[in-house]
Amino acid sequence: MVAFDELFAQNHKITELSNVFLYLIKDRSMCDTDIACGVFFNYVEKVREHLEVVDKKMYKALLASPDQSVNNVADRFMAGSQEIKKIFSTYLKTWSKERTKDLVIMDYEAFVKDTEEMFNLVLDRIQRETEHLYPLVRKINKDAMNAA
Repeated sequence: MVAFDELFAQNHKITELSNVFLYLIKDRSMCDTDIACGVFFNYVEKVREHLEVVDKKMYKALLASPDQSVNNVADRFMAGSQEIKKIFSTYLKTWSKERTKDLVIMDYEAFVKDTEEMFNLVLDRIQRETEHLYPLVRKINKDAMNAA
């Protein structure tokens, strides 16, 4: 089971790391620091953990519902999750070496643009979860404190 409080804490941490990293990379010289790399790879880890928790814990109740509109919401979120994972993977291959925890920035302007787009995609997803997915799961689970 995952508590909604845990999901909200994950969302908060991802948002915080996103804001800090986007602030740091406004200055090109900060991109190559250990601190910036640490923030970045902490962000990567938190996003992956969150997507995994949502994928494993949130959809079961929705898919079991006899209401087709509820099933459709679950299907859309699952498809969106797969798409974000694919885009995220491509982004990481382009701009980092995960094994060594290094950023690889050959074109700073493109890196900033891609990073802003990727981070905004994740933040938009979190917002949609908060506004649409979590309330629906609560409704299906009769306002329980746990998502599943």
